[in-house]
Amino acid sequence: MQAVTRQYNAYYDARQSCYQLPLGRLQRLDLTLYLPRHSSAKTIKSARTATLKAVLAWYKTSCVADSKDNQHKHDRSDNGQSDNQSDNQNHDKKSRRDVLVFDIVFFDETEMSADIPTLSPQQRLANRLTHHFDTAYFMEDLVIDMSGEPRPLQIFSHVDWQKLSSTLQTPCELWRFLRYYLQQLQQSLSDQHAHFERVADLVTQFLYSPSVFTHAITIDNALIKAGVQDAPNAALIAMTLAHKNQSTTAQMYQQHMAQAATLWSQLSGQMIAMCRDERLSNSAQMSSEVDFLYWQQQLLDESLFSRHELVRTLYRHPKQPDSLKSAGYVVHQHSYESLGRHYVLIFYGQNQEGQHSKQAIQPNLAKIAQDVATRLPIAALHHVIILGVEFINEGQETFIDIDLWIQPVATMTQRERQLTKQIQQLQQQKVPKPKLSKYKVPVAGTSADNGHSAEALPQVRLNLTIPARKSNK
Repeated sequence: MQAVTRQYNAYYDARQSCYQLPLGRLQRLDLTLYLPRHSSAKTIKSARTATLKAVLAWYKTSCVADSKDNQHKHDRSDNGQSDNQSDNQNHDKKSRRDVLVFDIVFFDETEMSADIPTLSPQQRLANRLTHHFDTAYFMEDLVIDMSGEPRPLQIFSHVDWQKLSSTLQTPCELWRFLRYYLQQLQQSLSDQHAHFERVADLVTQFLYSPSVFTHAITIDNALIKAGVQDAPNAALIAMTLAHKNQSTTAQMYQQHMAQAATLWSQLSGQMIAMCRDERLSNSAQMSSEVDFLYWQQQLLDESLFSRHELVRTLYRHPKQPDSLKSAGYVVHQHSYESLGRHYVLIFYGQNQEGQHSKQAIQPNLAKIAQDVATRLPIAALHHVIILGVEFINEGQETFIDIDLWIQPVATMTQRERQLTKQIQQLQQQKVPKPKLSKYKVPVAGTSADNGHSAEALPQVRLNLTIPARKSNK
């Protein structure tokens, strides 16, 4: 980079960040190249390519160093390190994405301080060069051989990275798009035919492909096989078919999922904040910040479809019969991102004296989570998340108040879980418990509609205000 800065009278700033996402590690290098404002188009193009070549040379050296370090660790594993540790290292090596986010900003001599441009965020935005790395660039201007690279560096402009990260919203969709992007780019370079032009176009192509639901379908089938639900998720079928057939409803489904993803992020942040405040007010139950970050990760590690289903469950509550609202009811909803993360949404009964009222249920969320963990016939079960939901009407506004408890589940084999369930049934005089499903489990003798019409999917609207819970609630 020193040669680049000297040749083009430029400056640069580089920062590296590491994100441990649920599906793997994302290594991101943010590089800003500062060029004089009077730089010509030819100079800008030449400086950009020279910078990328310098970064790729550094990256290749870095990969060689990592390879030697991994080999050293492997040798240590042969000299007494456990097989599990060695397997974890190999898994980390495979589950990794390396990304370069390249930004170009213009500067004036008056904006210099100690050989570094000093620009406010507003100045950076105003002076930023909007540029893209389309397929033709890697086919003509910067030819890269990615065929033999085990971990290629994926290059994005700052504008494109901001666009794709805000559009995809969830960690799992971002991770899968990076794999999808790499496959499309490698295929373009292989057959010398551009499979896409702009990154923004590829993001849209990715979201509107039926493959975006592939993982959810796999989990749906696993839930049916485990006996947790009776039939395939009707909404999942409808969305997959709409995307496969490029139906006009696919756009509506995408809007629903995007809105639900935003709302779920808001709810998750507020649930964690409320739990933290309540724990801190009680020194006997105080938990560390790490614990709450772990809880937050469980909530936010949900795909667009998972978030859609969770939010859709919340939005169906106002349409329930008054008798069901008064008595209270339960909805079992499994994650469609992680097989083994199970949600139990308990809608508190409006009858304050009832056995399913907030006063009766709220103190027992942890016990309920443990009981559900024992009864669920899922060998891969790792977390049970209890949400105690209350809708509060104040004038013309409706508020959602949610209590949260997340229960980690120790690894248990399918046989162990079945035996535990049989023992519980014997202890309770063989009184069968209701079968868990993703639909409502009736309580207090009230029947619930288990049906679902793909044509009757409710529209997700952000028309509920979700303020922080009042201290007296």
